Amino acid sequence: MKTFKPLFTFTILALLSTSGYAQQKKSATKSGNPIFPGWYADPEARIFNNTYWVYPTFSEEYGEPKKNQKPRQLTPEQQALQKNTINPQYLRQTFLDAFSSKDLVTWKKHPNVLDIKDVKWAAYSIWAPSITQKDGKYYLFFGANDIQNDEQLGGIGVAVSDKPEGPFVDHIGKPLIDKFHNGAQPIDQFVFKDVDGQYYLLYGGWKHCNIAKLNNDFTGFIPFEDGTVFKSITPENFVEGVFMIERKGKYYLMWSEGGWMGPDYSVAYAVADSPMGPFKRVGKILQQDPEIARGAGHHSVINAPGTDDWYIFYHRRPLNTKVGYHRETAVDRMYFDENGMILPVKITNEGVEKRKLK
Repeated sequence: MKTFKPLFTFTILALLSTSGYAQQKKSATKSGNPIFPGWYADPEARIFNNTYWVYPTFSEEYGEPKKNQKPRQLTPEQQALQKNTINPQYLRQTFLDAFSSKDLVTWKKHPNVLDIKDVKWAAYSIWAPSITQKDGKYYLFFGANDIQNDEQLGGIGVAVSDKPEGPFVDHIGKPLIDKFHNGAQPIDQFVFKDVDGQYYLLYGGWKHCNIAKLNNDFTGFIPFEDGTVFKSITPENFVEGVFMIERKGKYYLMWSEGGWMGPDYSVAYAVADSPMGPFKRVGKILQQDPEIARGAGHHSVINAPGTDDWYIFYHRRPLNTKVGYHRETAVDRMYFDENGMILPVKITNEGVEKRKLK
């Protein structure tokens, strides 16, 4: 036993040191950044049942097998989808994990809340989840298969569960959006509940952003008054990673711009009187600090209930890696000025103060 303990300790430290997590010591009062270990990107933060939740993309390289990794068992549909990919049985972005916390400091991992085994049409590239609660159910929207044209199967799906930790299963048995509309690749979806109770789905890649009205059971969409289903609300410099909040009667559209593997990856925003816009770009609110981390972007925002306190969750690339896929999840405070404009966010290694929900 005396020889096993040092080896065990070394193994754990080696695993943690694959990211910047081991470098940041969590205190009893602050979260530290990153907030949990592992390569995770595109974090969506929500509050359910007096608990903070984060749903990220698993951000490891995909297409090449890990050492001693066993191939996955694929359905015929998934095999057909993957026939043009590299080593399809070993693709690793095929599931979603979630994390929960009561205080923003201590986080619990909930592995495989969604897996391709429960979505027969999805095979790989399970990206950028967005979640909402409605009528006692939890609906998880996700992108799958990274489709490049209308002939490929994939797009944006929706899964459902009775609990925020899942397991989630396919809600409609097919993609909710499986085509390019207004030039927008069907990825990076965000489900938004307006103050009047209407749910919208915003999404888009390839520099185009759409909005659509979800129907009551999230099986499809309600056309707008002019008969169209997908409206373009693309602001200047939009790339991907759309997110929206409402504050004091104003709608803040936020998105990521720049290259997702590059140092210019960042978040900008616009303000309007309606979720439909029009949205005119105001400026950047989140970007890298070369002394702390690179490529800060693809974020989400939560508001502490009953307050005007806001938190921004985002991913960034630590300084000790050059691998583009290697990204970590961080949280910092987000503030508004007296005119309702968002102040630039200072990214930190310390993170945020411990805060329990009432």
